[in-house]
Amino acid sequence: MFYEDILREFNRNNIQFVVVGGVAFNLLGGIRATQDLDLLILMDDDNITRIIEILQKNNYKPRQPVNPKDFTNRNIREKWIQDKNMKAFSFFKDYQSYEQVDIIIDSPVDFENARKDAKVIEIDDLMIPVISVANLIKMKERAGRDIDKLDIKDLKMIMEMQNEKR
Repeated sequence: MFYEDILREFNRNNIQFVVVGGVAFNLLGGIRATQDLDLLILMDDDNITRIIEILQKNNYKPRQPVNPKDFTNRNIREKWIQDKNMKAFSFFKDYQSYEQVDIIIDSPVDFENARKDAKVIEIDDLMIPVISVANLIKMKERAGRDIDKLDIKDLKMIMEMQNEKR
């Protein structure tokens, strides 16, 4: 997995997160190419600060031309959402790399609900909290891109298969 090192560090440091987006789609049973890691996180100062430290230690930097510490300030985040229509705060490795971590800041599913219904997927000894199929559908319905509409069809089939297994 592309982001195994980051996810392992998150686990070691008790970071509160849930994987969403394309990686979650794949982990839930869908198949599609994706390059970024989308996360919903607990938006408290300590959790955000530790995430920023881990990402910076792994050579990630913010895509936006801002001080990453500004992301810990709720008022600044809300201003970015309102004034700039920001949906995610992005960290990337470098311009040559595809590696990008997007922290979702404007979502129809909040972190607490995502965590409550998350499915924990174990890969080797790595525990990955992944958003539920139903909550991922809500997020993709709001995004509304063509790829999201295709993903929703697949997610509904996955949900039907899960219900049939019960």
